[in-house]
Amino acid sequence: MIITVLLWLFKIAFAGSGVVLLADVIKRKSSLGNTSGAQIGKSAFIGFLTNFGDTLGIGSFGPIVALLKLLKVDINDKDIPGTLNVSCTLPVLFEAILFTGAIEIDPVTLVALIAAAVVGSYVGAGIISKMDETKIQLVMGVALFAAAIIMIITHPYLKLFTVETTATGLTGVKLIIGIVGNFILGALMTAGVGLYAPCMAMVFLLGMNLKSAFPIMMGSCALLMPVCSIKFIKEQTYSPLVSIVISISGLLGVAIAYWGVKNADLNKLKFVIIAVILYTAYKMFSAGMAGRRANQQG
Repeated sequence: MIITVLLWLFKIAFAGSGVVLLADVIKRKSSLGNTSGAQIGKSAFIGFLTNFGDTLGIGSFGPIVALLKLLKVDINDKDIPGTLNVSCTLPVLFEAILFTGAIEIDPVTLVALIAAAVVGSYVGAGIISKMDETKIQLVMGVALFAAAIIMIITHPYLKLFTVETTATGLTGVKLIIGIVGNFILGALMTAGVGLYAPCMAMVFLLGMNLKSAFPIMMGSCALLMPVCSIKFIKEQTYSPLVSIVISISGLLGVAIAYWGVKNADLNKLKFVIIAVILYTAYKMFSAGMAGRRANQQG
């Protein structure tokens, strides 16, 4: 029952967000800017590739920005934040719909952790904004690296240590830890710290099946993005053409990656997740060190 309600919530948000985006694109069709085949092709490539990676837990915002610059897509810098939110809303909601309906997970755990992230993103925004971003990045980088090392040495292929990670839900103290953890991760999203990799690491350390992390992290982001997306659309601070092309091609990327995750051997999937966590740890630590050097020079 709980899962069904959650799925309908995602579907309604998907339909509503799609209608709002399409209506605005049609309204602004005379001012879409560069509509050449090359620009559309570049945007389609970016949408497919980044949302394929997003479905694996890599995240899409950073890669999209990098590819927009690398491929010289025609977009104003001031429109990039809005374009990121608008273009990724439908793919992320699609991810949430697919994983919530297919991956086995305890409904109470799922709803509790998603709610914790959503509340954390709102309540924690004011607190996180006052914290030192550099310290957050350094601490998260080290923590994710440590989590990745634990995942490596406990991997069944190595057989160095044995850790039970088959649970599809949390109870008691572990559930409380999960709720607090996802609340913090939701708050950290307001500081630009992605939720995906830390969430996967937390789920593993709490003894849950790694695939259970996917509906949790997709659902957490899916309930946050539509509100931001509609705000950017109303204020017209996004690129309509780039956004709708990335959205459409992104849906295809999500569908293909989802099939891979759903049917993947769990032990092989762990290696992919470890790589994602190590990559995220490196990016966070590097950003933190760069910020630290900048502060020292300033």
